[in-house]
Amino acid sequence: MNNTHWMPIVGMAAGIVLGLAGAFGGLGAFLLVLVLGAVGFLVGRIAETGEVNLSGLTVRRK
Repeated sequence: MNNTHWMPIVGMAAGIVLGLAGAFGGLGAFLLVLVLGAVGFLVGRIAETGEVNLSGLTVRRK
């Protein structure tokens, strides 16, 4: 039962936040939320793994 894939859920939440920032704050707010989200993602990745390895985010077909 613990087979939940979190990346699509996190991606959807980030899309909603970016959409709301763009709708209510304009382009400046959209870009600010986008940049701060990317920085937060990298900081979280470093805190979790101790390194920045983004190769696990890509889909590899076998």
